[in-house]
Amino acid sequence: MVAEDDEKQAELVRRYLEHEGHAVTVVGDGLAALAGVRHREPDLLVLDVMMPRADGLDVVRVLRAEQRELPVLMLTARSTEDDLLLGLDLGADDYLTKPYSPRELMARVRTLLRRSRRGGPGGAPVPGADSALRVGELLVDPDRHEVRVGDRAVECTPGEFRILAAMAAEPDRVFTRQRLLEELHGFDRYVSFRTVDVHIMNLRKKIEPAPRRPVRLLTVFGVGYKLTDPAGSAPRAS
Repeated sequence: MVAEDDEKQAELVRRYLEHEGHAVTVVGDGLAALAGVRHREPDLLVLDVMMPRADGLDVVRVLRAEQRELPVLMLTARSTEDDLLLGLDLGADDYLTKPYSPRELMARVRTLLRRSRRGGPGGAPVPGADSALRVGELLVDPDRHEVRVGDRAVECTPGEFRILAAMAAEPDRVFTRQRLLEELHGFDRYVSFRTVDVHIMNLRKKIEPAPRRPVRLLTVFGVGYKLTDPAGSAPRAS
């Protein structure tokens, strides 16, 4: 599904997507995008930020509140880092700043679809994981796309889940930002390390008892991040 109020831009995106074999539905405003996702359940949403009736940020906010996990690629004319990171913070999986290359857009679409399908319908890819992963009280279940801390369920966006699952598969390993970017997108030259930082910050809000003093998702200064069991040695899997 393509949500874009600029008719010429929407037609260009539609033609490129159809040329690659995709069935495409185009809508022209935010409320139509929400209705279309609920009715059609598309595999991916290409979503413009600046739209009438409801903007793209509101659309992402509602979709994630409804626990819809389809990949979302945002298109934005806003060039400041804070604006771009806000979209990721709300649950978008990737973004492109206008003007963009149609070839780059198609590369992003292929990556998001490939990773989504590897993880199952609406799910996130988990490298080599066939069973639930446990790191202390933290449980990451790739098959069910579920995260729990003790008895508490944790809702994660697809991007957050990809990072957490990769780290839970190798507890206590230090992951560089570059490595986590590869888990997210596979096109490291297109996105900034700040993308990873935002996902880590959001995950800490969800899995840490005190996000400003993390005990599970730790920063290894000058290197990257690691996931550990605060109570001691982390088992590999359950």
